[in-house]
Amino acid sequence: MKNIFYSGKSREEASSFFTVATRKATIILLDVLIVNLAFFISSFIVREFQPLSRIWIDALIDRSLHTTVLFILIYFLFGLYDSLWEYAGLHEMARCVTAGIIATVLNIAADVILGQAGFLTVTRLNWSVYFISLFLIVGSSGGVRILYRVVRRTKKAHSAGARRGAGKRVMIIGAGDMGLTILKELEATAFSIGKPVVFVDDNPLKAGKRVDGIPIKGDCQKIPELAEKYKVDEIIYAIPSATPQRKSEILKLAIQTGCSLKTSLSLQEITEKSVSEPTIRNVEITDLLARPEVLLDNNICSYLKNQTIVVTGGGGSIGSEICTQVARYGPAKVVIFDNYENNAFVLKNKLDRKYQGKVQFFIRIGSVQDPKRLDEVLSEFKPSVMFHAAAHKHVPLMEDSPCEAVKNNIFGTYNTAKAAIEHNVSKFVILSTDKAVNPTNVMGATKRVTELIIQYFERKNTGTHFAAVRFGNVLGSNGSVIPIFKEQIANGGPVTVTHKDITRYFMTIPEAAQLVVQAGGISKGGEIFVLDMGEPVSITSLAEKIITLSGYKPYEEIKIEFTGLRPGEKLYEELTLAEEESEMQLTANNKIFVLPPVEFDSKKLEEGLEKLKEANRHNVRDLLLELVPNFNN
Repeated sequence: MKNIFYSGKSREEASSFFTVATRKATIILLDVLIVNLAFFISSFIVREFQPLSRIWIDALIDRSLHTTVLFILIYFLFGLYDSLWEYAGLHEMARCVTAGIIATVLNIAADVILGQAGFLTVTRLNWSVYFISLFLIVGSSGGVRILYRVVRRTKKAHSAGARRGAGKRVMIIGAGDMGLTILKELEATAFSIGKPVVFVDDNPLKAGKRVDGIPIKGDCQKIPELAEKYKVDEIIYAIPSATPQRKSEILKLAIQTGCSLKTSLSLQEITEKSVSEPTIRNVEITDLLARPEVLLDNNICSYLKNQTIVVTGGGGSIGSEICTQVARYGPAKVVIFDNYENNAFVLKNKLDRKYQGKVQFFIRIGSVQDPKRLDEVLSEFKPSVMFHAAAHKHVPLMEDSPCEAVKNNIFGTYNTAKAAIEHNVSKFVILSTDKAVNPTNVMGATKRVTELIIQYFERKNTGTHFAAVRFGNVLGSNGSVIPIFKEQIANGGPVTVTHKDITRYFMTIPEAAQLVVQAGGISKGGEIFVLDMGEPVSITSLAEKIITLSGYKPYEEIKIEFTGLRPGEKLYEELTLAEEESEMQLTANNKIFVLPPVEFDSKKLEEGLEKLKEANRHNVRDLLLELVPNFNN
């Protein structure tokens, strides 16, 4: 039988309802008591602490009913019984003061009206009584609510502490607006997930001061020293306006402490995040890049506006970022061409939500190895710009399946470039790799051939402008070293590095996509574009940093094992061929270099491609060597 006290509600809902109702009733009763006591106490103060006369007591009793009703009614109207006082701040206190003032003014008016009507023995009280009562009522009512907040948060912190142990001791880097925001977010959890114990800030004017009781001690150079002094467990970086280079420098200091690291969102991330997303995230290895990311020149990218763009391999990690970057510049249509449907489907849904009809996005499933399918898609959409990102890229896999690398990388590029010419595409940009320079593996050799192919078609002066972009390793792309390291760490290690001295050039996925998009704008035909990626990064050092960012100690809690160079792998990569270096030039963006076409025999390329069509696993490397004489296989 249904319990009539629940009225159809679940037991939990009923329990919650009675808890809220009891809490509200308790606060109302306290306010009733406060209002009446305040007038007696203020009268006692005005009488210079002399005993109140019978007339005075009667006057207060006469007024108690309408005074109480007025104050409680005004408090209700101002929502003081509906606020979540556990999270109360200045806004709630301001409403409390305003409600008290209005109730006092109405109370004086009621006293005068009722007194003149003969309902009160005294027309009104001494002005001082009203004035002092106002302070006592507002102070006491506000105090009760603040006390409630303190008790609730203390109880929650105790409960969380019992469940999860004592909260972590937190250092916040940056005592500005973002630092204060993070402090308030931690406070809202009753510090159950971390309690700030010290701020660090480079501004000397802030040193020695406090933020909500938390001291600001020293500049960022003192992070390791202060972390030890304050027994810090976690460090939160909170300077979203700092340059990427400065952020990298500060985080590298923080890594030295061995504390777990988090960072606030960047200004761009804050702009793009949804309301429900948190303000802080884990520090990623991309945050530690020692150089600022290369940004696009909006004017250069204006060639994309109102155009139809096709991105082959558009569902891949770099291809999807190219689609995302391209969409920022107002194309009419973006076609995601890929032979794998799932990633393309997810990407299209994401872009549709973001651009809400301002840009049209399409998916076409197909392979660049299929000329007929390419012809169908280009006939349907008639694109003016194509970005060719479809390729096999994993060095060890292509060593095992070299003919597949030839089919997809070389002939996939040839088919796509030929289709672009036939359908009057004005700009065509392919993605290459630093492994194409003096290649030591099949993947790099095939990519060098793709560079020759686009320069071959450029020589034909067909009306389509061709260009290539030569990448280093792309941080976080599918199958790259960082996801592999993270998976190994998640499984308890060891992290495997092929050689302790191996180095690689790195760029972020957005940088890679931006470089491709910008190359399309500045290309005059046949060039290879290379990003200035700074100094090459030690893979061993990279592994150590990722282990540290994951909350472990390298070599102690997570081992690093050196497994030896894999077939086709070399210790270091190069960005340019010897014959290219003398002609290398800077573009208008002083972080992007352009390498003009080098001389090669077009007839030899045509003959070599014909031979490669019949290649097998026994002769494919020899045939590649004929086309790429510096292929050291």
